[in-house]
Formats: sequence, structure tokens, C-alpha cells
Amino acid sequence: MKSLSLSLALLPLVLAAPAVHAAADPYADRVAKVLKATPLIDGHNDWPEALADKAKEGRWTMALDRLDPATFHTDIERLRAGGVGGQFWSVWVSADLPELQQVKDTLEQIDLAHSFARRYPSDFAFVTTAAELRAAHKAGRVASLLGVEGGGQIDGSLAVLRSYRQLGASYLTLTHARTIAWADSATDNPQHDGLTPFGEAVVHELNRLGMLVDLSHVSEGTMLDALRVSKAPVIFSHSSARAICNTPRNVSDAVLTQVAANGGVVMVNYAPQYVSEARRIWSAARSAEVARYNAPPFGGLYIGDPEGAKAALAAWEKANPEPVVTLAQVADHIDHIAKVAGVDHVGIGSDFDGVGALPQGLSGVQTYPALLAELMRRGWSDKDIAKLAGENVLRVMAAAEKVAAGMAGEPAGSGTVAALDGVKP
Repeated sequence: MKSLSLSLALLPLVLAAPAVHAAADPYADRVAKVLKATPLIDGHNDWPEALADKAKEGRWTMALDRLDPATFHTDIERLRAGGVGGQFWSVWVSADLPELQQVKDTLEQIDLAHSFARRYPSDFAFVTTAAELRAAHKAGRVASLLGVEGGGQIDGSLAVLRSYRQLGASYLTLTHARTIAWADSATDNPQHDGLTPFGEAVVHELNRLGMLVDLSHVSEGTMLDALRVSKAPVIFSHSSARAICNTPRNVSDAVLTQVAANGGVVMVNYAPQYVSEARRIWSAARSAEVARYNAPPFGGLYIGDPEGAKAALAAWEKANPEPVVTLAQVADHIDHIAKVAGVDHVGIGSDFDGVGALPQGLSGVQTYPALLAELMRRGWSDKDIAKLAGENVLRVMAAAEKVAAGMAGEPAGSGTVAALDGVKP
């Protein structure tokens, strides 16, 4: 944000507090005070995958303190400027890959995320518990956690899930973009009406391990099944309010009520197509135009003429400009979730470095103070801002740890998709 001082952003901050000028933003002192006491925790950032995709093998050795903001939403200087105290790094791989390949690629992503703290120990600390997260924040480091973003990444194996936990994974997103053998995705055709028995066993094992059950990307049926089965509070690591933007990637009011009863938290996503209904409709219309102009091998008005298709799409975009999405609209989702589920059940899950476009005013990890200031402008108290920023997530983490402690006497989960779901080999 424009009020950030570059000189302050370059200083090693004693605590992860935003470098903002009170003269430019009347809420700056309040934001800084909140983030000094409470770590700002983002539920979902795809920086590891973005580094792998854009930097290739250079990702292992490239300097991470200052990166091109046109290419990356994240770097160390901007994390400091944004007052980030804790970050769940997504270790995502494509759900279209064979599941065994997903396991290998996930292990590489996990190692890359671990390398942040190995290479920059004064800036990052790898943590797995609420107490460790608070300690890292107190020491002036960004607490780094891992989220495995897709049930396909366990390849139908509870042993693989346990291995991820041993490597420090703190949550599993039950599906990504595809329905898998044991759970329905929000963005694919349903096959199970939610979770299968094996899927329920996965939730149980997550509870036993102290890993969070993440319901972003899953169908509403899967959400409701997981909420029924889970003994611990669940999270939505990066989802918004369906009442405002009617995509199945968002959370309906009916589910929000269940989340409140469960004690969980919905961490609001910044992806424009999940924030703005107008932007969602525009995106669908644009996709239809792309197919109408050129859909090889047989369809499209300009099939065989890619330049003609490109010109036709440009003309359509000129006549149908992309709707503007703003920081204020993200704040609307936060307000709505707080109203329906309660202020104890909302957080932030930006999806930085996992989306191609972002709302105006939220261009990178340095902009969290601007969002908190907008909510203060709307009347949010410092206590409620602290809950949104990190206290709600810390409460959920601590509750999951308590549930795991109570299940410590149980044997490790066993069984396969074939055995538990009655699938014939």
C-alpha cells in the first residue's frame, strides 16, 4: 500500500508489525498494536508452487528477500511490511496427475517450503503447534506451516497421510478441483454424495494426528459429512461467502451455521471470481466466447485461425470490460461470515501466488494492514480484528491438538479405499 515506508520495510522488525505511517492512515497505530500482540495468520499462500512453476530449478537457490511484484505476490520484505506472523504454505500439485506422481511432487513442495526456514532462519521458523506459532511471532519470525491441498495427494493411503504429518503438514484439503475416489469436489461432478467410508476414515485419522480438516474446494455434501464426522474444529483455508458470490467454492449460510456449531473458521479468499458475482459471471461468459471462437479439433467460428479467434476475443473484451473487484468487496465477505457464523469463525486465506488476478488494494502480502484498516473503518473493534487476524485460527489449532491428545491411545488408522468402500479390485 502507498503508505508503506520502504526504509522501514527493509529493517529487520523486532515483531511482525506493519510498517505504516499514522499520518497517512489514521488506523495504522491500531493495526500495528493488534499485530504486535496477535500474529496475522494467512490460511493459504501458493508461493512454493509459484516458485516451482516460474523459477524451476532456480527456486532452490534464488534470493527470496525481494522479488518482482509483477511475477510474485510474496517475498520476505513484503511479508515483513504486511505484518505477517504466520503463514500456511500450500503444497499443491495438480489433481490431474496420477496420484502416485502427486505424492512425489508433494514431497518436493514440502522440502521447498522447509527450505525457507533453513535458508532464512532469522526470518522464518517452521512450526506445527499453536504455542510454537506464538513463540515464533514473539521472536520476530514468520511462523511457517504446511497445508497439503488435495486428498489425491495421499494416493488413497493413510500411511502417506501420516508421513506428511511427520514432515510437518498441518492440514489436508480433502479435495482440490477434481472429485476423487473417496470425496466429492465442489468443481467436478459428484460421485459419492459427499464422503465415502474411506473419506470418513481420513477425517478420523486427521483428528487423531492433530491435523486440521480443510474443506475449501470440496462439495457441500463433503462439507456436511466432514462436519458431522470431525471431532475437532474444521477450517476453510481459502473460501468466501456464497451468499455474496454464488460459486460452489464458497460457503453457504447453512454451512456457516454448521461451522459455528463445530467451532471452525472460514478464511476468506481474495480470488476475484470468488469475491464478485459480476466477475464470476463475466468469467463464465468469457470462457464461453473462447470456446465459441476456437475449440479444436472440430468447433469454433475461427477454428484453424487462432489470430482471428484472438482478435474476436479482444473485440468481445472491449465491449464487455472485466468488472473491477476491490478490497472493500473482500471486506464484505468477512462482514457477512462474521454476521452469520460469528466473529469467532472468520479469518483470512488470501490465495496469494495461486491466482492470476487480485482485487484492487490487495496486490501482495504487504497489503493486509489495508484490509484490517477497512474493517476498523466499518466499526470493528481491536479485539475482533485480533480474532480475524489470527486468534481464531490459533484457537482452532489448539482445539485440534487437544482432540489429538484425547485420541492418543487409538491405533493408527488402517484400511484402503477398496476395503472400506467395498470397491471390487
